[in-house]
Amino acid sequence: MIELIVAMVLIAGVMIGLNTFIFSMSELWGRGREYRLFDQHARSLTRFLEGELRQAALPPRVAKDVAAVEAREVEVDFGRREDLLVFGLREGSRILQWPERPLPDVWAALEVKRGEGLILYWQSALEEEFNTDPPREMVLSQLVTAMRYEYFEADFGQWEIENRLRTGDDGELETPGRIRLTFTYREQEVQTIVPLTIFGEGLPPF
Repeated sequence: MIELIVAMVLIAGVMIGLNTFIFSMSELWGRGREYRLFDQHARSLTRFLEGELRQAALPPRVAKDVAAVEAREVEVDFGRREDLLVFGLREGSRILQWPERPLPDVWAALEVKRGEGLILYWQSALEEEFNTDPPREMVLSQLVTAMRYEYFEADFGQWEIENRLRTGDDGELETPGRIRLTFTYREQEVQTIVPLTIFGEGLPPF
């Protein structure tokens, strides 16, 4: 009887230890899964933006000497104007939700708003209210906490990072060569880079 009791106690101890190990591993795996999904989200959004900006800039979607990606001052709301990165989508985009039928010749801009994330402003140049109404807003990711602009310095052979769009000696905004996005989830942070393709000049503002 004593041997049986001792055996049952040992088995119980082993089971408790095994359950503790399984639960702790499950917790770690679940936590790791969250961070893997976070990293996947950051990479997916970066690839999406890179594809949209590349399609916006490459011929034949834009005419010769017309910039499809450009730094411009944009009126994003009544009375609020910001220096943003603006780009054109001649055929629109699959993620845009129109109140009626989709329209081409869409102009869009990107801004990171504190507490809201990465915002896409968009509006079609064919809309009757194009010159009077502010653009629509779409949250692309609530996890984007910062967007910085990178300019290549040919004299030094390196990239310079700016928190805001740079202004040249002539007072005009300079279009960066790429943008750096910062994604934040709890204590984790991921930075990704979106290269820009730039041609000529002449992009109209909102």
